[in-house]
Amino acid sequence: MSNVQAKSRLLAPPVDSQPVTFLLLPGFSLISFSSAIEPLFEANNQLGRKAYHSRTVSVDGRPAQSTSGVNIQVDSDLPPVNQDEIIFLCGADKQSDHHHDGNHLTLRWLKAVAPECKAVGAIGCGLEVLACSGLLDGYSATHFSKALLDYKKVRWLHYPVEIDRNRYTCQGGQSSLDLMLALIKQHHGALLCDAVAEVFYHEPRGYRRQAFSPVKEEGMASAPDSKLREALDLMRANIEEPLGSDELASHVGVSRRQLERLFRENLQTTPSRYYLQLRLERARRLLKEGDASIVQVALAAGFSNASHFSTAYRNHFQLTPRIERQRSRDLKMVALKRSLSVNKD
Repeated sequence: MSNVQAKSRLLAPPVDSQPVTFLLLPGFSLISFSSAIEPLFEANNQLGRKAYHSRTVSVDGRPAQSTSGVNIQVDSDLPPVNQDEIIFLCGADKQSDHHHDGNHLTLRWLKAVAPECKAVGAIGCGLEVLACSGLLDGYSATHFSKALLDYKKVRWLHYPVEIDRNRYTCQGGQSSLDLMLALIKQHHGALLCDAVAEVFYHEPRGYRRQAFSPVKEEGMASAPDSKLREALDLMRANIEEPLGSDELASHVGVSRRQLERLFRENLQTTPSRYYLQLRLERARRLLKEGDASIVQVALAAGFSNASHFSTAYRNHFQLTPRIERQRSRDLKMVALKRSLSVNKD
């Protein structure tokens, strides 16, 4: 047993097994589902007991087919739940053509069991079903599609992971792992969270404003004007297709000059500079964490061509996107070799 495992066993509180139900929607993302369920199994392994009891269900109890065509056997159709249950709706990732607003049976089941269970969450396009059910009304949630903005009672934020009381949402992919690590940290503390993350060669990231904002949070958190907070959320929600300053001011309901004053007084910058910083930070995460081409990263960050993107990136970070990606890959390789060497010893 490793030292990390020994400490985890020692510090883990004696709690009952936490039931977690994954509803696999048609065309769900296999990698997002795996990234969500595997950390729970590893937490059990680290603790030496079944701290999490996971089950998978589908709407009709038949095997659920993922976007990649892999069929997953499920434990049952839509089941009753108990008050300790946490439910996650697993849908397709945003890159997939599989989008759902939920069928009648799923929505009826969700509305019936949500008041009885401990928490409800959504992964990827499971967000569409959860929003359609009305169970996100009055909550903050992550979003990746402009179509979700039609649900006006939800406070949509453009973070990979969002936890608001007993509503857990993430965009899928790697953020599924981040969401489960956040859950494990809530239940069992940072030590176990780090031990589980180490198994996946993953550095745990925070959620909401704890890790994903590129500017100091003191200024944003203390912003007295709701118009400023609304503008910040609109910026995060429209990275791939940035809004112009006039358009942004119009959506918020102020003049362009008023908007510039709000940013100057509270964040000591201009709306355009803040927006550019957001987009470049998004690009930096994609370069470090994904395999998308430089052109694809540029488009995802709202740049019309790679040349403009490269110039802006170099001016902001003092290195080109290509060098940024290579450095990230080199660091990961060094970390992997070090880990293999330690395990070998």
